[in-house]
Amino acid sequence: MTNIHSAITVGNRHQDDRGIITFNNEFDASKIKRIYTIENHSTEFIRGWQGHKIEQRWFACMKGKFEISVIKVDHFDHPSKDLEMSKYILEDNQLDYLHIPSGCITAIKSLEKESKLLVLADFALEEIQDEYRFPIDYFSNKM
Repeated sequence: MTNIHSAITVGNRHQDDRGIITFNNEFDASKIKRIYTIENHSTEFIRGWQGHKIEQRWFACMKGKFEISVIKVDHFDHPSKDLEMSKYILEDNQLDYLHIPSGCITAIKSLEKESKLLVLADFALEEIQDEYRFPIDYFSNKM
């Protein structure tokens, strides 16, 4: 069994008569070089498997709800098909960050329509060539 070491930095929420603030005072953004968002076109679609040998990612749900599946890859040229998978649920009710360490791939599914996922990366676009993709059914027993 592999140990993925993905971790959630738990955020929080404050509501008063002025509105709602979601925050995460524990998240250290000093490594971040790139920020983007993902919005899947439907709740049936699964974006994956995709990941990085070197780059790290952090995910936070900005709207709706997501299921993020994570696999620690043994060999990026030809990964074993029976690797351990972990699943995480991210919701927009507080600003939790899911850390995806280097060496992992993900499959991302929106659980609600119009969900929006914030993605943070520790390398700038084209700074390194480190993107790996596998068909969603490559790990056939996983989804």
